[in-house]
Amino acid sequence: MTRVLVVGGGIAGTAAALGLRKAGFDVTVYEAHPDMAEDIGAFLTLASNGMRALAQLDATDAVTAAGFPLTSLRLLDHEGTELTHVPLGEVADPALRYRCLRRGELNAALQGEAERRGIRLRHGARLVAVTNGPHGVTARFADGGVTHADLLVGADGLNSTVRRTLTPGVRPAYAGQRVFYGYSGTAPGMDGTGVITMVRGSESGFGYTVSPAGQTYWFARVNTEPLPAGPAAHHAPWREELLPLLRKDATPAADIVAASEGPVMVTNATEMPLGTVWRHGRILLIGDAAHAASPATGQGASMALEDAVVLAKALRDLPDPPAAFTAYERHRRSRVEHNITVSGGISRGSRNPSRPGPVAARPTEPDETLIRQLAWDSPLSAVPSEEP
Repeated sequence: MTRVLVVGGGIAGTAAALGLRKAGFDVTVYEAHPDMAEDIGAFLTLASNGMRALAQLDATDAVTAAGFPLTSLRLLDHEGTELTHVPLGEVADPALRYRCLRRGELNAALQGEAERRGIRLRHGARLVAVTNGPHGVTARFADGGVTHADLLVGADGLNSTVRRTLTPGVRPAYAGQRVFYGYSGTAPGMDGTGVITMVRGSESGFGYTVSPAGQTYWFARVNTEPLPAGPAAHHAPWREELLPLLRKDATPAADIVAASEGPVMVTNATEMPLGTVWRHGRILLIGDAAHAASPATGQGASMALEDAVVLAKALRDLPDPPAAFTAYERHRRSRVEHNITVSGGISRGSRNPSRPGPVAARPTEPDETLIRQLAWDSPLSAVPSEEP
């Protein structure tokens, strides 16, 4: 049986392990964090395409046990006037509805499902070096451990050690915005849950939704200089920095942020350069390690879940690794790089900061090509693709 080593136990890596195990591979996941990392990160939304990928991995129930569904999108202008209120995604199918949940909840759900299926997860294993040989790979870890496998999948995120092995000089770039996240009491003007409200502010993009427990999940995107490096970035009074911008508009945003419970989190919006090398020999990059995008389209996690399904199908259908990796890239690059371009355009202000772009338009009609690409029982060769 082919042995696959997955570096990174986040969304992309653990989902890839689920797909590879379903396809019949012997998979082990190595994660640098010492535990399941339930508390890491802010919150995210899984779009209908991401939920469709989860269904193909037989992981719907594990994930829908956390978070809550989103069924409609409301858009406000800077004066608080409602511009539109439309259905969100494939609302007719409960399994495919958008879902809002904390990043750590998604990590924990996927890792718990992997362990339930007997997939080995090695926590506290920080990769330091990889040797890419003609017949296999050798991974070395900070604790002195050494592992050999037939293939290695690099799913170790923005600061990927695996990517540095393939292309030492390539790293993510600042996409023009700081992104703030927080949690508050119930937002004004909300009628129940299931609605995500986007605010087209004069100097920011803002979004919020209310959980069934009455907690408001919110985010803001602001065009400004990148966060400074170092510990100081984690101790600044982010709420006070954000409020003056939001108070320029007659929307609920400022009141929501002022009522925040707990710390306000902030991160740089970053993106990978187009054309980044994803594969060499028996090593392949997936998820943010390969194609991180600004979060403006809200597609990062969903794209990672798509990666997992397509990779598993490629290796299932084409047992020769170079051919499988080539097929995987042929089916994925155009789509994910389109997302990088659209999301980066929103972040840099070439689109309105809170106006959805083509990938972020939250369509109610599914993409038929994507459905065929993700369908587990359909061979990947039956789906049209574009050469990278």
